[in-house]
Amino acid sequence: MTDRILRCREVQQAIGLNRSTIYRMVERGDFSTPQKLGLRAIGWRESAVSEWMEAIVHELH
Repeated sequence: MTDRILRCREVQQAIGLNRSTIYRMVERGDFSTPQKLGLRAIGWRESAVSEWMEAIVHELH
């Protein structure tokens, strides 16, 4: 099975945070590092975003 690549807008919608917050979290190591897709394009593995969301849910319980 292939891992879908999510662009920033899709990640924002999935986790409910804005772009600057996501990049700040990446800098701190609190969110997965995006993959370089081209000269000016990046994206996140869908599985990495899902794992992060599951970890957040487990931390809250």
